[in-house]
Amino acid sequence: MDILIMAGQLILGLTILVGLHELGHMLAAKWFGMRVEKYAIGFPPKILSKKIGETEYMLGLIPLGGFVKISGMVDESLDTETLKQEPQPWEFRAKPAWQRLIVMMGGIIVNVITGIVIYVALTYNYGESYLPASQAKFGVVANEIGKEIGFQTGDKIVAVNGKELEKFEDVYSMDMLLGRDAYYTVERNGQRIDLKVPADLMDRVADNKERMLFVQPRVPFEVGEVVSNSAAAKAGLQKGDVFKKIAGENVTFFNELQEALQKNAGKKVSIEVEREGKIQPLTAEVNEDGTLGFYHKPLLEYATRDYSLGEAIPAGTNQAFGVITANLKGFGKIFRGEVSASKSLSGPIGIAQIFGDTFNWYKFWSIVGMLSMVLAFMNFLPIPALDGGHVAFLTYEIISGRKPSDNFLENAQKVGMVILLGLMAFAIFNDVFKMIF
Repeated sequence: MDILIMAGQLILGLTILVGLHELGHMLAAKWFGMRVEKYAIGFPPKILSKKIGETEYMLGLIPLGGFVKISGMVDESLDTETLKQEPQPWEFRAKPAWQRLIVMMGGIIVNVITGIVIYVALTYNYGESYLPASQAKFGVVANEIGKEIGFQTGDKIVAVNGKELEKFEDVYSMDMLLGRDAYYTVERNGQRIDLKVPADLMDRVADNKERMLFVQPRVPFEVGEVVSNSAAAKAGLQKGDVFKKIAGENVTFFNELQEALQKNAGKKVSIEVEREGKIQPLTAEVNEDGTLGFYHKPLLEYATRDYSLGEAIPAGTNQAFGVITANLKGFGKIFRGEVSASKSLSGPIGIAQIFGDTFNWYKFWSIVGMLSMVLAFMNFLPIPALDGGHVAFLTYEIISGRKPSDNFLENAQKVGMVILLGLMAFAIFNDVFKMIF
């Protein structure tokens, strides 16, 4: 069932994005009087199709892309028979270069607009919830990666790249993870220390996304809901209890509780909790996995900001273009050899895992918005067979006044198809490899 939920979200998300992308091409082509022979979401074999006017609308079985077949255009179909005849007024090749350029940019433009609309809508409807840096006053807990960077448990992060930290979530911003010469400033034992971010930080956290939270705020807490028939329930823990000691060790923060329970996994331990201002002694049997069976309630105050529509538009737009900026920085790190392409790039399996095995509308649309901007960015790359390849050739034609020959465009399309198929095979193999190993 979990796999079906992941696959369903992936297929739905890609169907929306591919459908809108190809719709951008089709509408621009029809606007300029070009004949659109086929509009397809998914690749053959065909599931459904219906011809309306001059255009056949098709739904394919393989949901990993789509295409628009425009008369007189050298595309992935490599149908060059019509190119041997004189151009007809309704054909792509018969139109001015600037019109052909807009048609090829149509899908990219629609994906950018889609991404912006999604981010603006999410910002307007949900606002923003964050932890003010002032609430992280007890310092941080550093995991393995955090310690490699130089963090110590108890450090207080006061600045990122020299700018005072206002939202704790900015610790994980793309500027820090993908930027060059990024650094944190921490307060430790009354002194301020700069910790340089390693250039390969993304590589280090790529194997396990949970490791991306290389530092987390130290969280004072109380007992939330107690799971019925659990070790916590049998021990007499109650909602609102505040831990003081486990097996004689002082416990103030949730990470200290976790560490104490892990050390005593499978053992019977003494516990002291504060309940209604009094110390209450208890005895509990810790589970083999180092848990008791209750939900903790963090005692840190998160802030919420609501946005008016006027505020949501620039904020959402900035978030959308932030995805493209992050992709540019990511590719820069790959080309400089600072991060591994195999760890940074994902195919359909990796994307499905990002959606996760539970459905949540906010998360779904957040991922779709991100993928829409990624799709626009990837399609703009000047690779033959991608929109960006066509844009590059058309830009050359507009500037030089000379159109590349049909034979050149056909061969470029073939080379581009080989590159794309190779990249797709690499992405899928890489996903499978990461799952196995």
